[in-house]
Amino acid sequence: MKKNSSCIQEKGLSVEFLENTSRMLRMLAHPHRLKIIEILDREGECNVTTLIDQTGLPQSSVSLHLNQMKRMHLLGSRRNGREVVYHISDPRVLRLLNCICCSYKEDQG
Repeated sequence: MKKNSSCIQEKGLSVEFLENTSRMLRMLAHPHRLKIIEILDREGECNVTTLIDQTGLPQSSVSLHLNQMKRMHLLGSRRNGREVVYHISDPRVLRLLNCICCSYKEDQG
């Protein structure tokens, strides 16, 4: 059986690389943050009010999750008049989640 080539099979992954990977996985390991990512992937961009409406979360929770993901550079934002509009700034997030979702669906068969 042939082994698939992958990043984790590479030799010599640095501790720094593994720490950064661990931080990203911890950041994504929350259902509300995953829901926000799902909404932003579908909509492209959203303001906080739209995210509150679509998640059903209070404003303080949405803002907390957005700020956490923005600090990790997973999300970006831009000002549109008086509102701030958020978007996914790191495409690795979507690749990772797509891989996990596809793998999970395959296992559910």
